[in-house]
Amino acid sequence: MELALYFKALVLGIVEGLTEFLPISSTGHLIIASELLDFNDERGKVFEIVIQSGAMLAVIWEYRARFGRLATSFFTDAMARRFGLNLAIAFLPAALLGLAFGSAIKQHLFQTYAVALAFIVGGLVILWVERGRHRRAVVDNVDDMTWRDALKVGFAQAFALIPGTSRAGATIIGGMLFGLSRRVATEFSFFLAVPTLIAAGAYDLYKNRALLSAADVGLFATGMAAAFVSAFLCVRWLLRYIATHDFSVFAWYRIGFGLIVFATGYAGLVHWSAPS
Repeated sequence: MELALYFKALVLGIVEGLTEFLPISSTGHLIIASELLDFNDERGKVFEIVIQSGAMLAVIWEYRARFGRLATSFFTDAMARRFGLNLAIAFLPAALLGLAFGSAIKQHLFQTYAVALAFIVGGLVILWVERGRHRRAVVDNVDDMTWRDALKVGFAQAFALIPGTSRAGATIIGGMLFGLSRRVATEFSFFLAVPTLIAAGAYDLYKNRALLSAADVGLFATGMAAAFVSAFLCVRWLLRYIATHDFSVFAWYRIGFGLIVFATGYAGLVHWSAPS
């Protein structure tokens, strides 16, 4: 029994790490994977909150020099201060809307078919943006972003409150629509994940603190370690990938994945949870 739980923790940690920073929705994948693994009870939901910190730590480690400069030079370095304020501005829209509508969203949209539909719609949006992207990006460096650029990305991130939309997808594709280069949009999406995941995780853990148990420490550590390693490798791979590729392959993956969920449910091969 314990061994089976640790296997589930390992698998879900890998899923979280591989999907958190790609435009394919980590939340959507975790909802589906946890249902397939039968680890979608209240304990499983807390586990999913905890392992996000493993993926977040991977970004902090990869960009430790920049985050270190932000922490030590915020009040003395104008560039570090501008970067920190941009992160704060971009964080606000999703945070405020999440506080206002988070409970209703979790009650009605954290269901497999709703996620599958968001996968398909999100894939179509990515294809539309990629095929209509002709004008040159006007921001080629994260340090050149203005507070207006950050605010626009922040409103784009708010769409990720809908599970299956993808926080990374919303911020990257939204950033590209608003004039950021592909690399700048991707890197800012990485950076914005840190305050977003910290705040969302802390809030959810506080609400579910009664479900926390010292007996689950090993389980959480396994999932976090798996998420850290897989996210670290994914971040490095993605930065190399976007140097010569667009995001169309992720769009087709999303569409295919969503259709498979609907097809398997319709055929009775998998009894997915239905929207309430």
